[in-house]
Amino acid sequence: MKIFKLPDLGEGLQEAEIVKWHVKIGDEVKADTPIVSVETAKAVVDIPAPYAGRIARLYGNPGDIAHIGAPLVAFEGESDAPDTGTVVGVVEVGKKVVADAPAAPAPATGGIKATPAVRALARRLNVDLAMVTPTGADGLITASDVQRAARILSEIGPIELIRGVRRTMAQNMELATAEVASATIMDDADIESWGPDAPTMLRLIRALVAGCRAEPALNAWYDSEKIGRWILKKIDIGIAVDTPDGLLVPVLRNCGERDEADLGDALKRLIVDARARKVPPEELRANTITLSNYGSIAGRYASPLVLPPTVAILGAGRIEKRVVVADDRPAIHRMLPLSLTFDHRVVTGGEAGRFLNAVIADLQKPL
Repeated sequence: MKIFKLPDLGEGLQEAEIVKWHVKIGDEVKADTPIVSVETAKAVVDIPAPYAGRIARLYGNPGDIAHIGAPLVAFEGESDAPDTGTVVGVVEVGKKVVADAPAAPAPATGGIKATPAVRALARRLNVDLAMVTPTGADGLITASDVQRAARILSEIGPIELIRGVRRTMAQNMELATAEVASATIMDDADIESWGPDAPTMLRLIRALVAGCRAEPALNAWYDSEKIGRWILKKIDIGIAVDTPDGLLVPVLRNCGERDEADLGDALKRLIVDARARKVPPEELRANTITLSNYGSIAGRYASPLVLPPTVAILGAGRIEKRVVVADDRPAIHRMLPLSLTFDHRVVTGGEAGRFLNAVIADLQKPL
C-alpha cells in the first residue's frame, strides 16, 4: 500500500484534529481531490489527495488527533518511495517559520514522588499523578492518595477533552507562560475629548501604531534560541476575538499604511469571519504585536499573555467615568484603562514606558 502521512500544514504545530472525511474505503480519487478536513492553528483546512488511486484504509475518525508525519490514508498499490509527509496539492507551507508558535512543551513530571507500585496503581485507575495531592513524607504520593483521587474523579464524571480552537489556545497559553519573562505596566488614557460615537477599536489600532513608531522595539519578534530579535517595519496587529469556540487572533495587516476607512472595513470583516470560523490559516499567524479589547466584556486592568515570537500585547479595559483633576479642579472624565505586557527578556522597562506614553498621547488627541 501507499501510505500518505499527515503533512506539515505550515502552522508550526505538531498535530491536527480530524474534522470530516470526504472519502471512504474503496473510493477512487483523483490527485488534488479533497480527502479530509482537519483543524489546526485555529482553522479548518482541506487536505487534497497526493495522487490518484483507490482508498484502502483511513487512519482515524472525526474527533481524533493526528500527529504530523503519522499515517493518514492508505492507497492500494506498491509505494515507489517513502512518504515524507510534505505538503501537496494546493495546501501552502508557511514561509515565515519564525512567526509560527512551536508546539507547547510537555508537562514536567520529574518532580512527582511515588513508588513503582503506586505508579502502577495510578495507571490502573487512570489517574494522572500530577493531579494528586501527596500526603506522604517529603511529598510522597501514597496509594491512599491515588485511591482518593480516583474516587473524586469517578464522582465528577469523565473528563471533557479540549478540542479544536480551545486545544490550540491551551497549548499557546502554556507556551506563553513557560517561555516569556512577562512584565506588565498599567496606566489610563483620558478620552473625555472623544465624541459619543467614537470608534474605540479604530482609535486603539491607531494608537498602537503610534506606539510602534515611537518605540519600534515592541513591534518585533524574538528568537530565544539564538538570543536575537527582528525589529519589524510592517505593523501587523493580531486582534484578539472572543468566540464561542475559544479565543481567535486573526491579523490586521499593514496597519501603519492604511487609512481609517480601509481599516474600519477590514476590521469588521475580520471579526465577522473569525466568529464564523472562516479566517484562512495564513491570516492567523505572523502578527507583529497584539491588541485585546477585553474591556468590551468586563475588567479594568489585566496581565495579558505574550505569545512568542512577538514581544508585546496591549490590553484595553472597560471605559468608565471617574473623578480626575483637570485645570487644578475636580472633574468627571471618561477614562480608558490600559495594560501593556511585554517580554522583559528583550524589551526594557524604559522602552515599554515610552511605548505606552505614545499610545496614551494618541488616544487623548481630539477626534
